[in-house]
Amino acid sequence: MKYFIVDAFTTEPFGGNPAGVVLLDKGNDFPTPRAMQQLAAEFRYSETAFVKQHSANEFTVRYFTPRDEVDLCGHATIATFGTMLRQGIIASGTTCLNHTLAGDLKVRVEGSVMMEMAAPQVIDTTVDVERLHSIMGVTGAKTSLPVMVVSTGLPDIMMPVASVDKLNALTPDMDAMAQLSDELGVTGVHAFAIENDEYTAHARNFGPLYGVPEESATGTANGALTHYLHHCGIISRPAQCRFMQGEAMKRPSVVETTLCPDGTVWVGGDCAIVAAGNIDKAVLY
Repeated sequence: MKYFIVDAFTTEPFGGNPAGVVLLDKGNDFPTPRAMQQLAAEFRYSETAFVKQHSANEFTVRYFTPRDEVDLCGHATIATFGTMLRQGIIASGTTCLNHTLAGDLKVRVEGSVMMEMAAPQVIDTTVDVERLHSIMGVTGAKTSLPVMVVSTGLPDIMMPVASVDKLNALTPDMDAMAQLSDELGVTGVHAFAIENDEYTAHARNFGPLYGVPEESATGTANGALTHYLHHCGIISRPAQCRFMQGEAMKRPSVVETTLCPDGTVWVGGDCAIVAAGNIDKAVLY
């Protein structure tokens, strides 16, 4: 089976957020979850996507962190469909159906890849802000925007901070954050600051519960942030957003989102293939 190492939400290798992409041979079913998780741990990227093709534009994608399977991963989806475009498996201008544990989602493949997110929802507005700020190392002036758990496929805590400087100065307690994430049933914390520059917001994403201390680009969380900003009256429908993430990791990434008139959210960007190779099927089957 072929595998690829792909940087998502960037046009340049060694930028954006890297993901593993494994294309199953035609006619093969998925390996066992344990085998896929072991391979994801071997790759050591925050997520690895395993892809089964059903037809010219219909696929099932499963996503594994080094520790567990997750319902959906934005940057791994961008990496997956961008890779299949470059490999000639799908054609530019195609709308694909992606079966995921978060539901059946549409993916538009053109110059870049735009993926439909799961139905946006605000899940919790009662997060203990003082505890969260202590865990995350928030210092100085606070923002008046609320903390809440929002999902467009994966639930994350949306945590506003007062400035990009405060954002980059965060010093999270990873063990305490993992415990809080487990208690609240969330993937992690998506911290952000609005700077009134060329980006809608600057963001950092932390998911230590799933073995991901920090990600340089997070599609699902920025989709959730798009819904959050509309919920809080910061943006109106329809809207085009651009989020800068990964600056603190020196892997700057640009995540584009579209808030449609009906409230649905699409997330997308470009990708760059860094490496490719083959996996011995006996390793996984």
